[in-house]
Amino acid sequence: MGKQAAVSQPNYGLFVLIILIGLNLRPFLVAPGPMIVDIIDDLVMSYGAVSLLTLVPMILMGIGAFIAPGIQAVLGTRRGLLSALTLLALGSALKLLAVNGMTLIVTTAICGAGVAFIQSAIPGIIKEKFSNCIPLLTGLYSGSLMAGGAFGAHVIPLLVDFGYSWRQALAWLALPALITLAGAFRLLPGTPAIRPETRLVLRLLRCPRSWTLMGVFGLINGGYTSIIAWLAPYYRSQGWSTGDAAGLIVILTFCQASCAIGIPILARHRIDRRPWFWLTLMLQAAGFFGLAFMPASYPEVWAGVCGAGLGGSFALGLMIALDHIPDPVQAGTLAAIMQGGGFLIAAFPPWLIAIFHDWTGSFQSGWLMHLMFVLTTAVFCFCLNPKRYADVLRFNNVPSTQA
Repeated sequence: MGKQAAVSQPNYGLFVLIILIGLNLRPFLVAPGPMIVDIIDDLVMSYGAVSLLTLVPMILMGIGAFIAPGIQAVLGTRRGLLSALTLLALGSALKLLAVNGMTLIVTTAICGAGVAFIQSAIPGIIKEKFSNCIPLLTGLYSGSLMAGGAFGAHVIPLLVDFGYSWRQALAWLALPALITLAGAFRLLPGTPAIRPETRLVLRLLRCPRSWTLMGVFGLINGGYTSIIAWLAPYYRSQGWSTGDAAGLIVILTFCQASCAIGIPILARHRIDRRPWFWLTLMLQAAGFFGLAFMPASYPEVWAGVCGAGLGGSFALGLMIALDHIPDPVQAGTLAAIMQGGGFLIAAFPPWLIAIFHDWTGSFQSGWLMHLMFVLTTAVFCFCLNPKRYADVLRFNNVPSTQA
């Protein structure tokens, strides 16, 4: 009994650490949004150049899902995560030196490189250390990502209101990253690295279903990357203050976090997740429609329902990928491939909206683009019938490569 108690206690600390890590993974993306207009004026950047603040880290996250397992096999999980958290803190601190647009983009890329590795490694830790509560911890981890975005959107503009420059305010994000790094140094266990199974990855990449999941996940997250990049500038262009625009991001991310946790719990009793997934898509469609055609009427409602739909669909997307294959290692590989391809797709919608803005002088066409993406995703979801999972992948009899 004494030994069992001794083993369980560190796991509680690791449980909290995973949530704390999640809280650090989105503020660097979300926090600049309410201040984008000020950054553009200060650094004389175009909207297209500013869109790189989202595009570059999302591309790194997508590439990271494919190459991070190999890095993890060389460095080990503990050293890899400590190095990645160091990069995240360093990239935030170096924003003090962002004297031009290129410097700002490079510091954001440093943060993105760290997050790319972390997002690849955390699901494996959850599966290994918390096999009895994977749905719960996955939901809490997903929620913590979005809650961290809410923190950044709320606190960083407040620091600007208190007299800090936007550079100094963004650099303060290094502090929670350093606190998390200290906790990780103490609590992260040294686990043996497992090299990725190349044949499994290649086999999955030959399956059309893998590409369908990438497309669905990418279109969903494209909505997230676009709205955190351009929602605040959209309303700033209509005369809103920085604080009021930041308030919309807080509402958006609060609803995201709530539904990322709540909807998977509601959907846990039936293997066919599509009715819940369609519900989240309806919420997104309502939000993007309202932003496009009725932005001055109930903007908090449009932000909230859009956030609820984006948060719930993100978590359900992960659940659907894991549902496809009974073996946890193979299912985790499929989920990693889905995230890798999905993040690469999600990197480009904010850039497209910037291009549309340069052409039209308005963000409306961007919201309409995402409304079409939502409708396209809804059609794709018809093929995600759990009764056909075994037929489309046929992995039931493939032994796991993990001991």
